Order: sequence, then C-alpha cells, then structure tokens
Amino acid sequence: MTDWIERSDALQDLLTSAPTVLGLDTEFMRTDTFLPRLALVQVQAAERIALVDPTAGADPGPLAAVLADPARTIVMHSAGEDLEALATWSCTIGHLFDTQIAASFAGLGAGLGYQKLVREITAVELPKAETRSDWLRRPLSPQQLDYAAQDVAHLPALHAELGARLAQRGYVAWFKQDCERLLERARNREPDPEPQLGLRGAADWPRESQALLRRVLRWRDRTARAIDRPRSWLVDDAHALDLCARPPADANALAERTRGLRALRSAQRAELFDVLHAPLAADELEFMPIPHAPGPREKQIVSALKDAVVARAKELDLPDGLLCARRHLETLLATRRWPTSLDGWRRDVLHDALMARLP
Repeated sequence: MTDWIERSDALQDLLTSAPTVLGLDTEFMRTDTFLPRLALVQVQAAERIALVDPTAGADPGPLAAVLADPARTIVMHSAGEDLEALATWSCTIGHLFDTQIAASFAGLGAGLGYQKLVREITAVELPKAETRSDWLRRPLSPQQLDYAAQDVAHLPALHAELGARLAQRGYVAWFKQDCERLLERARNREPDPEPQLGLRGAADWPRESQALLRRVLRWRDRTARAIDRPRSWLVDDAHALDLCARPPADANALAERTRGLRALRSAQRAELFDVLHAPLAADELEFMPIPHAPGPREKQIVSALKDAVVARAKELDLPDGLLCARRHLETLLATRRWPTSLDGWRRDVLHDALMARLP
C-alpha cells in the first residue's frame, strides 16, 4: 500500500503507530543551488509506504521526532547526501542502519548500489529509468511514483539479511561505529577549513599566496551557502587560482576577468575584491601547505602502504576500500599525521602497520 502525503494531519496519522524499524529515502535536486532541494521523502513503515511531499507545506515536526528517536532504527542506503537533504527540512536521524555500509561488512563488496544489492539479496530487478528525473515537478508521473516506492520497499528485507550476516561475521560494533560517524558528520557539517589542499597546481606557490588562496576558497564556501548557489557559479577553481596568482589591480579588472560567473553579482564582486586585497593576518599564515603530487619515491611508499592495507583487509575478509582510501595514505605520507577519518576501529587495525612503513 502506497500513500501520497502532503498534509500535516496525514503525516501524523502515518507516524502514530510507527514501528521501531523504518525504511527511509529521499529524492532531491541540486542543479542550481548550494543546498539540496528536498523534493520527496519516502517512508516504509510496516506494510505501508508513504511518499511525503515536503514542498506542499506540511509540518515536518512529527517525522522529525520519529527519525530522531534513538530507540528507532532508520534503514537507509548510502545515506550521506540524503542526510544533508533531510536537514533542510529540519530532520535528523538518531539511529541509522546504512545498508551500503552493512553490505561492505557483510562481505558483499564496497560501494554497492541499491539496485545491485536488492538483486543480490532478494533476486528482484529494479527499474533505473527515473534516476535523473525532475523530482520537483508536480504531479509526479506513475513511473516516478513507482520508482520512489521501490527505493524503500526492499529495505526491510535488506535490514534483516544484512543484520544477520553482520552478527555472524562479528562486525556489528564496527558497523555501528561507521554509521554513527556518518551521522556525526551530518550533524556537524562545517566548511572545509583547508580547501586549498585540493588545488595542487598551487603547491609551489609562496606561503602568502597559498594563504590568500585559502582565504578566497573559504569566502567562496561561505558566500555560496549564503546565496544558495553552486560554488563554481560564484568562483570556479580556475578563476580562484588565476585571481590569487595575479590579484586584479582594480574593480574593473576584476569584473573583466570574472565575466561569465553566473552567481558573482556586483555585491559579491565587491566582497571578493576586498578579500583579495586585505592584508593577511598572522593566524591566516598558520595552515597546512598544499602537498605536491607524489613523485616516484612517494608513489613507491604509498604503494607499500596500500599493500599493507590490502593484506590487513584479506585477514579481516573485508574490502580494502572499506579500511582505507588511497587519498588517506597520501595525506598520511605528506603530513605524517594520522587522518581523523581513520580513527576508531581503523586506527586499531591499521596504525602500527602503516606507521612502520613511513620513512
């Protein structure tokens, strides 16, 4: 049974006797905004599937209370972006069971998509045609409605089977850690304090120029969020590098060099000019410098670190990608600091083996 819900009273009725395990998914759009635009919330509650329309003005309070209840298990698949979309409707999750993470610990492989996982567990073949639909249009087509319902219809079966496999393999505690880390990142979503690290084209720049680049990128993040437009519409990476390497002499030069940036209006352009020309404070020079791309020697060391991860993963019968991504190994080599993303159970199983291989 599938219900379309756009009124607060209907949403309250759905949740009055909600079970302790609920399936959840969202559909959202993010083509011309910084924040995702929540278009649909799919809820699987016992024998009912509800498609909740957050654009119709319903009060999200009843749903928010249920989802935040730590006594309930909210089953989702690859929940990262969904959690961000839900936050725009004042909804957070108290206790998450992410079926993609569970599949990794259950021995089915890392990063499995929902369709593939459903086929593996239930032998059901799901449609894929509506993946890139316009979910904000109304009314939704019958095909969209069916696709949205299918996205939660099989979550109870996945939860039951994967939960049993996790218990059998002894990975329940590690799985819970990873789900809680995902929720923690969603609850404390802060701008990247070191956004310059991804622009290796500036690795040879003087420290002052790197500091200016960091300042511009942090301004870009704050401003894009404030005006709700994509970062690249405000200042893309190529323009950021160009402007910081050769700051424009005046406002006219800045306007000429930033033609075509759709979200950089006169007010933002004036702010950017000030950001580019204000003197650097002492604390702005305290940051992590941009690492160079690994050379032959560094690549050998990273490969040795990767081999250690693969060996440990084989011992644990887990995907090596679940233990550690290559970018974390490059960060470890460049900074000699243990990445916070590898804390928890990953530190317990990897720290000594990786640190022993650092030169």
